[in-house]
Amino acid sequence: QVQLVESGGGLVQPGGSLRLSCVVSGINFSIYGMGWYRVAPGKQRELVATTTSRGTTNYADSVKGRFTISRDNAKNTVYLQMNSLKPEDTAVYYCNAQLGFRAYWGQGTQVTVSS
Repeated sequence: QVQLVESGGGLVQPGGSLRLSCVVSGINFSIYGMGWYRVAPGKQRELVATTTSRGTTNYADSVKGRFTISRDNAKNTVYLQMNSLKPEDTAVYYCNAQLGFRAYWGQGTQVTVSS
């Protein structure tokens, strides 16, 4: 059974930081591309950041320079370090594992940026 379990969300003030984690089980983690997506209230799902199996990263323009995606293949874990958070970063953040047509999703973790 494939499981992606996110953690690390919460309430933070503007300008603050959070680190999201996603622990993956049930797949060969090291060969999967991994990503973080988010769904803000009233909006469609959008890509936040991705990392290939080799560690090549890609970011949405809105988070470049503020967010960093990384992976630890020994721990089957992908991270999203979020700095300089803004109210518009408020969303449910989802972890994704992708290999060809295979895609798996976590249950999501809420991030709220508010004073």
